[in-house]
Amino acid sequence: MKNRNYAVQYLRHFIDFTILGAAFVLTRYYISTKGGMIFTPLDWILLSISISTWIALGSSLRLYVEYDKVNSFSFEFVAVLKNVLLQSCVLTFLFFYLFKNYSYPRTFTLLYSTYVFAGVLFTRYAVKKTLLKLRNQRHRKKNVLIVGTGETGIDFYHTITNNGHFGYNCIGFVGDQAQTQLHGQYLGNLSELTNILEANEIDDVIVALPEYARDQTESIIVASERAAKNVKIIPNVHQYCSPTVSMNLLGSFPLVNIRSCPLDDPALQRIKRGFDIAFTLVLFTAFSWLFLLIAALIKLTSKGPVFFKQERWGLKNKKITCYKFRSMIVQTSEVDANGRFLQATRNDSRVTSIGRFLRKTNLDELPQFFNVLLGNMSFVGPRPHATPLHIESRETVQHYMRRQMVKPGITGWAQVNGCRGETSQSGMMQKRVDYDIWYIENYSFWLDCQIIFQTMVNMIKGDKNAY
Repeated sequence: MKNRNYAVQYLRHFIDFTILGAAFVLTRYYISTKGGMIFTPLDWILLSISISTWIALGSSLRLYVEYDKVNSFSFEFVAVLKNVLLQSCVLTFLFFYLFKNYSYPRTFTLLYSTYVFAGVLFTRYAVKKTLLKLRNQRHRKKNVLIVGTGETGIDFYHTITNNGHFGYNCIGFVGDQAQTQLHGQYLGNLSELTNILEANEIDDVIVALPEYARDQTESIIVASERAAKNVKIIPNVHQYCSPTVSMNLLGSFPLVNIRSCPLDDPALQRIKRGFDIAFTLVLFTAFSWLFLLIAALIKLTSKGPVFFKQERWGLKNKKITCYKFRSMIVQTSEVDANGRFLQATRNDSRVTSIGRFLRKTNLDELPQFFNVLLGNMSFVGPRPHATPLHIESRETVQHYMRRQMVKPGITGWAQVNGCRGETSQSGMMQKRVDYDIWYIENYSFWLDCQIIFQTMVNMIKGDKNAY
């Protein structure tokens, strides 16, 4: 199986190499006016860089995951689109800084990217459909017997019935109680299991028993193996599992990690931390004059300190001190008479004249560069909340505390998707948390780059929810 997967991966790489090469030749031919199709050494260098960049970006964007693990073609469409856009940025950078003598960079980048996008998308769709068709023709569906007539067994039946590409065919159920939902597929109780196994052509026995009936599992395994049938057990934690579930073996104990995320990997943590430090130092060095200018304007326009310090909550639910430029008048309390956190509202009278500009452009967040350098924040991640709002939300918002599995960020996936500002309306905080959880489960270096780019665009054009 592993060798077959490697063969498929090599095939997909080869097809992409071919598409990139063909797109390069077509683009070169279309925009050539003199000299025909003679390739120069610069052309070969550019093509090599393009292919190398494509593979590197594609691996980061999960463009080469196994087909069985891709939920739909829309996943590949988005991944290909991101890959093309990022590669276009790389080519533009090369043309601007290194290949200034190349004859036709502007038209080349646009046309080449269009050819690559169309070619890769078409071939991926065709290859995906072909491989699935060949697999279905080569392998007959496995006949499975479901042991357990409860909710777990019935849900599993509906899953394999509604997803034929899983390759399973249910021949019936065995359990102590017959259910009307079984549609006549009830074959008998557990005491009849041996006879049922001998009388039917069965490949796998799926054990889907509730926790209180687990003492019968051993006898089911013994009876199934005596009949030369494979046994698979649905763990009793399946209802708690997320799409990122994983399992490993610790000694003889299987451990099910019901939720995992890319940043569980120490190597990715180091990459993210290195990027945070390098990017923050570059920005801090380039815009140190802006810190001084903003500080002077705050002092000249209102009474109080330049910086605003607030207790917030970060990684593993530990308290951090978050720094911002002060954008409001100095106030004695952050909560109202009912103990609710006083969020900033549209046309809030507490916001100073310079503070309104700072909040609109996100420049009030610049001092959080210090938080990033201290290591208690990242440049990209879920936004940390003030203590009163944090305490309130963890009791009322579903999965809220999963945000604390990673470092909070200056900007985040929720913010670039419009979820910022006050959360007074019902469901607004839940929507923000849902975006944050998606980011945690789908983190990649290139996703961080995309979020930073979108944040910069929002700073330039303005955000209606920034006030």
